[in-house]
Amino acid sequence: MRALMVTRYDAAGASSRLRHMQYVPALAAAGIETEVDPFFSGAYLEQLYTGRSTRSEAFAAYARRMPRLGRARGFDVLWLEKEALPWLPWAIERRLLPRGVPLVVDFDDAVFHNYDLHSSAFVRRALGDKIDRLMASAALVTAGNAYLAARAQAAGAARIEIVPTVVDLEAYRLAPLPAADEPARIGWIGTPSTWNAYVAPMLPLLTRCAAETDARILAVGAGHGGSAHPLLDIEPWSEASEVSLIQRMSIGIMPLADTPWARGKCGYKLIQYMACGLPVVASPIGVNADIVEHGVNGFLAETEAEWHTAISALLRDPDLRRRMGAAGRRTVEAHYALATWGPHVAAMLREAAVKGRGQ
Repeated sequence: MRALMVTRYDAAGASSRLRHMQYVPALAAAGIETEVDPFFSGAYLEQLYTGRSTRSEAFAAYARRMPRLGRARGFDVLWLEKEALPWLPWAIERRLLPRGVPLVVDFDDAVFHNYDLHSSAFVRRALGDKIDRLMASAALVTAGNAYLAARAQAAGAARIEIVPTVVDLEAYRLAPLPAADEPARIGWIGTPSTWNAYVAPMLPLLTRCAAETDARILAVGAGHGGSAHPLLDIEPWSEASEVSLIQRMSIGIMPLADTPWARGKCGYKLIQYMACGLPVVASPIGVNADIVEHGVNGFLAETEAEWHTAISALLRDPDLRRRMGAAGRRTVEAHYALATWGPHVAAMLREAAVKGRGQ
């Protein structure tokens, strides 16, 4: 069996790497040969995160993708990340997607809100139902959480499976014990856009917590938008260094605003933190409330007072951090491990290919 992964990014994009590419060995073990066809290149993300124009890279992406979609006719299943042609109407995308090849579509973000909640009435009219029609045409929709699955159900998708974002526990090891004189660290990992949206507004609170407990703040991937502060350390993200940087943290945080877009997020940061044995503090938005068992593997915090209490308690109590961190690791081992989900995903793709061909 041959599967074509039609992804949004190359390996530089976390969603493509985690939702598709990391499954390649598990699919190979199940007898499924894979090929990856990314839309955007790594150069696009580099330009995006450094504030440079992405126009030329975007045009190049469309020029590559359109003729290549025809190649999918030689595969048994087309495994699509989100959509094939962002910001183009469904009629165009449907015409270019190969007929007769079963389609599996994966969502780990509420990309439909790019269109149906857009400020432009023209975009809402032209693209508001695009993702729904794509979901309805698929042999299988895999969704990272219940919010995304509910949208697929409302769209009339034939089959829906919730597949969480998972990690390879061979790569994510427990953090080593810190040196006695090493300060505790409030940790965060993400992209410049998520830093600006969710963490930057909390920086006064975070620096106050750090100052009160002789701790520091470690932000990975905040980019140039990270504010200068004597208690804040900003490190660039790379796939090679992300695990070792998380291991330097003492707690991991994931603040969110209660918006439709945030409800579609899949809690990957929390899973990364927990895999390294860190306790977490998170907003009780969307899937966060499913991943975090309040008082067991971390804390759910909504108000500023709750955030202050949770972070301060963890920074002041190393034993509490160790107990909650160990519980978090067990959570990942039980529910968010690649070794467990790899065979499941392979079986889903094979079944979708067989049933889709039959239809």
